[in-house]
Amino acid sequence: MSSANQVVAKTWATRWTFILAATGSAVGLGNIWKFPYMTGANGGGAFVLTYLICIALVGIPIMVAETTLGRHGRHSPIVSMLRLAKENKASRAWGLIGVVGVLTGFLILSFYSVIAGWSLSYTIDAATGVFPSLQGEAAGEHFGALIGDWKKLTIFHTGIMVVTGYIIAKGIHDGLEKSVRFLMPALFILLLALLAYSAFTTGYFLEGLKFLFTVDFDKITSEAILAGMGHAFFTLSLGMGAIMAYGAYMPEDANIGSTVVTVAILDTLVALVAGMALFPIVFANGMEPSAGPGLMFISLPAAFGQIAGGEIFGFLFFLLVAMAALSSTISLVEPAVSWMIERFDVSRPVATFIFCFAVWLLGMATVFSFNIWSDVMIFGNNILDALDKLTANILLPGGGMAIALFAGWVMKREVIRQELSHMSDTQFNGWLWLVRIVSPAAVFAIFLNSILG
Repeated sequence: MSSANQVVAKTWATRWTFILAATGSAVGLGNIWKFPYMTGANGGGAFVLTYLICIALVGIPIMVAETTLGRHGRHSPIVSMLRLAKENKASRAWGLIGVVGVLTGFLILSFYSVIAGWSLSYTIDAATGVFPSLQGEAAGEHFGALIGDWKKLTIFHTGIMVVTGYIIAKGIHDGLEKSVRFLMPALFILLLALLAYSAFTTGYFLEGLKFLFTVDFDKITSEAILAGMGHAFFTLSLGMGAIMAYGAYMPEDANIGSTVVTVAILDTLVALVAGMALFPIVFANGMEPSAGPGLMFISLPAAFGQIAGGEIFGFLFFLLVAMAALSSTISLVEPAVSWMIERFDVSRPVATFIFCFAVWLLGMATVFSFNIWSDVMIFGNNILDALDKLTANILLPGGGMAIALFAGWVMKREVIRQELSHMSDTQFNGWLWLVRIVSPAAVFAIFLNSILG
């Protein structure tokens, strides 16, 4: 049997394994780090409301489309899209969806693994009792010292890539499935423990809930809507090949619609619970909820160092962040590895090593961007910011819009209807309308806003 056939022959053991894997791909730094500070910066409940609406109108329809393309293609995203274009008598240019997805995952992982390494460093700091000393300017200085130390960053970046590569090299069942069956339940347990801690010890739990869920309609600005729309799209790992690759291993009889809705609900719950756990700590320590990206690596360590039991729960929090990041990194490797196995007929461990080494090498540019290459600028941005803006502002929305258009307008309707046979006619027609018109228009708005600033 050829390597390509081996790839398509394997499927997830159960529908719930796919749910855990896809949720693991979606849940990451975006949920636990980015969502709380974006909520704080965009009006609290006003942002949450727009985010939830955008999940329903943009995120879920495109995720259904990407999963469907993956399952019908039954190969890596690159090969699947080329085959689907041929099957539907469409231009081979549609195959670029797969290419761009794999490239985007490669670029994102190169800096994502470095940021994930920060959480590992802070996990160790919490365990060794560093947090109580991080008061006032010391918290910012501590973070500055971390990112200024390229040797330390290299160690953590390497560690993340080694663990990620090991999991992927073990294969679908022994690697991916076993990892998500452990990582995701552990992540949920840690998150609930943090929520309980925040609810019973800070004294500001109700204030946190009010901030998160009270909607002031005056704060629903165009900026908040675009921010919610963008985050709803990016948090579900759409347009980077991961969901399409995972969809290729989905059993034929699995209900794609209900499965994707379950993933979206779990991903959203993680983001909301993270906000419910963090904002009471923020208010209890007199910090601003709109503190921005520094909220997690500067403000929170200082807060954990001052509250009862803070060192223990600070350790659990940063461990949670590291585990969430790892569940996402493995999903970014799989699309490229499955393609290399098909294209070059190499073993999974060899393909994994080659790809992870290439990611590690590019990731060193991000490591150096904070210190010895800090003066290197690309269109006015350092290397990390340039990669982040390229992927978040151009490649991801472009890929997501192309997926929606291909599934909605290019795929034969009878084929897509068969893949979504569990949907009623009303549900299918509603999804088709969203994926043809509403979702592409929304993503195009994100795209234009990103390009035009």
